[in-house]
Amino acid sequence: MIQLIGFDGDDTLWHSEGYYQQAQAEFETLLAKYVDVHDSRLHERLLAVQKANLKVFGYGARSMMISMIEAAIAITEERISARDVHRLVEIGKGVLQHPVEVLPGIREAVEAVAEEFPLVLITKGDLFHQEAKVRRSGLDDLFRRIEIVSEKDNSTYARVLSEFDLAPGAFVMVGNSLRSDIEPVVRLGGWGIHMPYAVTWAHEMENELDASDPRVRSISSASEIPSAVREITALGRSGG
Repeated sequence: MIQLIGFDGDDTLWHSEGYYQQAQAEFETLLAKYVDVHDSRLHERLLAVQKANLKVFGYGARSMMISMIEAAIAITEERISARDVHRLVEIGKGVLQHPVEVLPGIREAVEAVAEEFPLVLITKGDLFHQEAKVRRSGLDDLFRRIEIVSEKDNSTYARVLSEFDLAPGAFVMVGNSLRSDIEPVVRLGGWGIHMPYAVTWAHEMENELDASDPRVRSISSASEIPSAVREITALGRSGG
């Protein structure tokens, strides 16, 4: 039987990726002073630097800011001015300081699930930034436990479940990313509720999960979360 429900944070409980997309647009506008943005593959080159830096700096706005600076220096062949490097720092700070706007209907949906199950928030990224977003979201009181992790993979979920003394089949994870929120949990034998966000970082699009996997439910809005949990609970009881 289902005994624990997990929720992702960014773009599941509150808006996030849009601020990163805006920062990238500002990055490209700034670099247009130095290179032809149409011929320089700015998006692809920045993404490559970001992915290479994940093992060094992890996820989040600070990692993005350092990657933007590194990519800008390489793309401009070190011609970028100190003033514009400082502007990239300011862009990164802007992402760190953005307001926390909870997704429509999410508070009501999480409260409804919390009436029947203990909840855990599992989110990845910069520790200080994630702590601030959790606090400013006003949702922290709904969760039995809050986990801020460096990566969301099989070993991370296995550790969390072992600390709750739960088998994977008793766990449901709700999130917007198939790669980080759903696939690892399903691989372990748990359940996933996928609620796509309007925009997704290209890195998070990389996954090998079958869209028709019977342990995954896809929904389009927060209001559908409680019914999806009930459906999975019924299947769990029946051994489905």
